[in-house]
Amino acid sequence: MSGPLAGIRILEIGHMLAGPYSGLLLSDLGADVIKIEPREGDIGRKVSPHFIGPHNEYFASLNRNKRSVVIDLACTEGQAQFHELARSARALITNLRPSAIKKLGLTYDALRSVNPRLVCVALTGFGIDSPYADRPAYDYVIQAMTGVMQLTGEPESPPTKTGYSAVDNSAGIMGALGLVAKLVEGKGGQVDVAMYDVMLSQLNYIASAWLNSSARPRRYAQSAHPYMVPAQVFPTGEGWLTLFITHDDFWRKFSLECGRPQWLTDERFATMEARRANRDAVVAAIAEVLRTSGARDWTSRLAPLGVVAAEVSTLEDALASEQVQARRMVVDIPAGDTTIRSIGNPLKIAGQAETFRPPPLLGEHNELLAEIVPS
Repeated sequence: MSGPLAGIRILEIGHMLAGPYSGLLLSDLGADVIKIEPREGDIGRKVSPHFIGPHNEYFASLNRNKRSVVIDLACTEGQAQFHELARSARALITNLRPSAIKKLGLTYDALRSVNPRLVCVALTGFGIDSPYADRPAYDYVIQAMTGVMQLTGEPESPPTKTGYSAVDNSAGIMGALGLVAKLVEGKGGQVDVAMYDVMLSQLNYIASAWLNSSARPRRYAQSAHPYMVPAQVFPTGEGWLTLFITHDDFWRKFSLECGRPQWLTDERFATMEARRANRDAVVAAIAEVLRTSGARDWTSRLAPLGVVAAEVSTLEDALASEQVQARRMVVDIPAGDTTIRSIGNPLKIAGQAETFRPPPLLGEHNELLAEIVPS
């Protein structure tokens, strides 16, 4: 593999999403990611009902460019094999429970004598040591506990999760960031990433409003922004339109294009502060106008003016767009007699040619163990 992390070996002991996604990002950047799996393999190998040849679709989406070895970390021989790999590595990523991380010796304190330069990244629900450390923690649970679910959905609807695994993916990105930061520092050590902390950090300005102004967060209809008006989705004559007007110059352009110059002098509508104070009246007036045409037409009229507006698309439409094609965000990966279609690498680095290998079969690279640990 080529890339800025070429030549850097990273061990991954994880399952499902957060750990494997973190490893995926690093492997796409050229790191030699060795996935250490138990005999039954990563749970992700069995999640999806769909397979591409021998590859489970869920697992394939998260594990390209990696190598797989099978090691029983619970036995003495397995620990010896793991330690030999750790001597040749610069980092370890794991997203097991804290109790398992400690029991299997996957912390920096346990491994510093093996390799003092090793960076150990633990992706857990609540941190390696905390009051909630050994509680079960999945994406759904963290969304529920941090207020994300309570903030999501229509005002009168039940608490709602995000439409994708926001917690696991965000934690994976933070884990990769922490790992690279330690590599740049040039020292080994422990990186402790809690999914709970990651989601709280992403509530930044919403949490700040409560902490500093006692402003209780609440939901707004049609995914509206708490401060900016209009900034939400609107029904149109055909389809839904996302409209996000951040300042008064865009409001002027929008009003004129809508044929409503009176909105520029109406004291309820003329400024950002006034529109926020008169949210209901502003939204009702805009909704009436937007129903006169379809979302695609409004987008074609507003976007060239610099007004942030977009038709709400399906995933299928997004993946088929010219934007995706131009950015190479859908890639075809040859895998034996078949081809795996996958989402590409979002990091585009000048001068780096993107190459992708298929995800490994379970234990496909066990020869590494014979090379490293004499039998």
